[in-house]
Amino acid sequence: MSIITLREYASDKTNFQSLRNFYEFARKYLDFTASDGLQAQIVAQKENTYRFFQYKKEADFAITRPINSDLYYSADEFDDALNSFSEILEVLRDRSVPEDGLRPVIGKVIYTIQQSIGASLDALPSGKSNMARKVNGDLFERFIGLLVQSLDFECISGVVRIPVLDDSGTELFKLSYQHDMILAVDGNLRAIGSVKTSSKDRIDKIFIDKFLYSKLTSTELPHIAIFLNDVQRKGTFPDYGISGTFLSGRFKGYTVKLNPLDGVYYCDIRPNMLSDRLLSEHIGTIDRFFYNALPELLKPLQKSLPSIEIGEKSKPAN
Repeated sequence: MSIITLREYASDKTNFQSLRNFYEFARKYLDFTASDGLQAQIVAQKENTYRFFQYKKEADFAITRPINSDLYYSADEFDDALNSFSEILEVLRDRSVPEDGLRPVIGKVIYTIQQSIGASLDALPSGKSNMARKVNGDLFERFIGLLVQSLDFECISGVVRIPVLDDSGTELFKLSYQHDMILAVDGNLRAIGSVKTSSKDRIDKIFIDKFLYSKLTSTELPHIAIFLNDVQRKGTFPDYGISGTFLSGRFKGYTVKLNPLDGVYYCDIRPNMLSDRLLSEHIGTIDRFFYNALPELLKPLQKSLPSIEIGEKSKPAN
């Protein structure tokens, strides 16, 4: 399969209706890169674990986003990893805890699949770069939503309508908020999530959404965020490197002075998120979302939450 075929396939979101669609696409892309499909692989300056794929003339020698080789499975590794991944999901679906040693498989499989899509879209002409970012982001949201649904959780994207009450408790009107992930258990709203490929230009809204929701409802509904990575390409050919897009100062300021989020999870976590004490308390790898955060949602509520209307439902699979 050529990169032209792959990029056109990835550009059409209707091709990704199930988890199997995501798995099969990644397999095709990995086979492409393993079968002399690339012009070159460029090693990033300073952080050498990152690679950039360069395509051949048919894609105008386009160069992809940075790929973390420590997280990205090769074609030879992918099938075994996917089998382990499926076993993990089966254990989680049974409300059990998978082997702790399998934790890295979750992040690496998700990262490999999503970066295969993103790298394919990087082969689109430069005039379509905005469209490529939008499609990649939408597919990441859909992918995570399908994974959560596969564990028998109620997970949709849609609008939450929050009632605004006066001092007597009379509803004045409703405020509507669009959310990537609305998680419910037995029909009861349990958490709101943001699912983005990067926190760049988005971190403010996530914190403010929780603040406003808490003020309007006088509750502490969990708000979580899931990100693929926070790195981008910098420099000029062939001396490419990477730069971080995570705003650590802003994140810490909002966490301390506004309100902390109830979980921030990355596939490709940055070193300062592990070494900085405050960041490490609030940010973790995506396996913690599946191993720890989701099971917490099944526990009985300590206090009831107000009735919130969820409208304009759209399942991630659509």
